[in-house]
Amino acid sequence: MLSQEYKKELIDQTLGYLLEDDLLAEMLLVAKVRETHAHEIIVHVGEALQMIPIVVNGSIKVSRENENGEEILLYYIEGGDTCAMTLQCCTRKQNSQIKATSMESSLLLMFPLDHMETWMDTYKSWREFILQSYQGRMMELLDTIDQIAFMRLDERLLKYLNDQVKLLGTTEIHHTHQEIADDLHSSRVVISRLLKQLENKGIISLHRNRIILKDF
Repeated sequence: MLSQEYKKELIDQTLGYLLEDDLLAEMLLVAKVRETHAHEIIVHVGEALQMIPIVVNGSIKVSRENENGEEILLYYIEGGDTCAMTLQCCTRKQNSQIKATSMESSLLLMFPLDHMETWMDTYKSWREFILQSYQGRMMELLDTIDQIAFMRLDERLLKYLNDQVKLLGTTEIHHTHQEIADDLHSSRVVISRLLKQLENKGIISLHRNRIILKDF
């Protein structure tokens, strides 16, 4: 069982500079800590949500998935972030409309959803944190829409690879061509062809389940 001292350290590290002391004390009483592995699905589409996640470290991919299992990347959440789509579902008492997957080993703080509205009414800092989270995720959604609407697939692919480097902190990306195709809502054959073109240009080098960016 995790000590209160450890939980307090995580809460202070992630939220201490944003929230009132009284709220931090309340959060400590109800917080749970969750460790995830790379590629672990944290939230499934249709799942009943009970907890609000806030990322301490690591990164989480948030995507939409249809009934055929096809998905498209919406945005990522990183250290200090929470998921706007999860908050929306919690507020409306709806089951999850998104799929959330760990990009890497991650550490999450989890808070019971029934505290969210109380904290929204009681604490200005929490209200501002939630509103800023909504705004941040909305801007990322608009960026995703712009990419789909206005960028060629090869441009989207190169931006995707560069974003992965920034997100994961390494120029070596351990994604399969199928995983990239799923994120970009394309086919594996098309993505493989575009990746080969990038390799021919000297931008990347391709290996089995591994892509190394040479021009970043």
